[in-house]
Amino acid sequence: MSNQNLNSSVAQGELQRSLSNRHLQLIAIGGAIGTGLFMGSGKTISLAGPSILFIYMIIGLMVFLVMRALGELLLSNLHYKSFIDFSADLIGPWAGYFVGWTYWLCWITIGIADLSAIIYYLQFFNGGQPFSPAEGALISIASILFILGLNLVTVRLFGEMEFWFAMVKIIAIVVLIAVGFWMIVTGFTSTTGEVASFTHLWSHGGMFPTGLTGFLAGFQIAIFAFVGIELVGTTAAETHDPERNLPKAVNSIPIRIIIFYVLALFIVMSVTPWNQIDPTVSPFVNLFSQAGVAAAAIIMNLVVLSSVMSSMNSGVFSTSRMLFGLSRSEQAPSLFGKLSKHAIPANALYFSVICLLFGAALQYFVPDTVYAFTLATTLSTILFICVWIMIMWSYINYRTQRPELHAKSIFKLPGGVFTCWVVILFFVGMIYVLSLENDTWQALKISPLWLVILAIGYFFTRRRA
Repeated sequence: MSNQNLNSSVAQGELQRSLSNRHLQLIAIGGAIGTGLFMGSGKTISLAGPSILFIYMIIGLMVFLVMRALGELLLSNLHYKSFIDFSADLIGPWAGYFVGWTYWLCWITIGIADLSAIIYYLQFFNGGQPFSPAEGALISIASILFILGLNLVTVRLFGEMEFWFAMVKIIAIVVLIAVGFWMIVTGFTSTTGEVASFTHLWSHGGMFPTGLTGFLAGFQIAIFAFVGIELVGTTAAETHDPERNLPKAVNSIPIRIIIFYVLALFIVMSVTPWNQIDPTVSPFVNLFSQAGVAAAAIIMNLVVLSSVMSSMNSGVFSTSRMLFGLSRSEQAPSLFGKLSKHAIPANALYFSVICLLFGAALQYFVPDTVYAFTLATTLSTILFICVWIMIMWSYINYRTQRPELHAKSIFKLPGGVFTCWVVILFFVGMIYVLSLENDTWQALKISPLWLVILAIGYFFTRRRA
């Protein structure tokens, strides 16, 4: 974007459209390949066995339908900058307030969890020794300031960093698939005497070895791997030619899920039987180690670190845009709606970063960091499910209130309103599934507290307005 157009954007108080199709495609891929895939897939396999393939396909289909609804809504009115705008327009001002602040908290909780993960994975480079609280604090502050710097310069730099973060994840998974396939074709024998073979998928208790209970338990962790896939929706306001680029990014989601989730784990469980995969070790690291790649642990730790940094980068970007949108609709302080000379909502960025710093400090008051990580990720999953449901609710109202816009839409949601109800019922079911395990139940119990805080905040916001 030229300086003249940039100055015009700032003068008008509008976000600039400087993300290209290349950026949008890779941001979408980065959102689809969550940290949960690298960190949580081992535990999910131990719970569900080979049925994890069906779990990822089912969740992937539902999330894809959410994205199709999101795409049609955003393209129906290019004045919509994010889901705050169409939720407020189609459901009511309270819905915009709820979605905006809830999505903001989603990424703050993920950011706090990511800080724990960064410290945990950097221990590998510290000889496996845990860091002192002071060292952990310095790592957290350095990580946050690095991400802040990336987001403060230009939107295009954010897009470039997400592009390369996503490329690292894509290359790691493609190499894993290629190496694993080579091991299967050549009849590789593991240290336990198992010969790599596709038959491992059904020869160790069948496709559903842990029954319905294990199958449902697998959804608890797997669904976290998909959070952030709707990031494409928060970048829509800053995407060049959204009518062409947004459908491309959304429609490529199914093939990404098949390649990066289903095919990758299909190969992993063909090389090593599901019941021999250590839930505490990333199956990606394990496969490279078995292949004799000496630097496997170093490589995969660096890949996971880049994935976590990508998650934080996306999160800080999203939170600032949510606060910007809330401010412009008078549902957040007006200073969050001001843009810097680079057309960046800098005040909103600073506020989110301060909250992340407080969140990082809180982890030192929780003795069990793994438990704290589980609470944070489960809470963010519950909140993301609420946001996804609100998107589908907005679509139902859109079909009732704006039939003429739907009629001329070139990017319609397959199945329309019926699809919306199927997706809503599925996610309500997922909330029930989260109540089945004790650790996720703890986060589920405290989540209504956020609704109370929002109700109080909205009451005072409306009175002030």
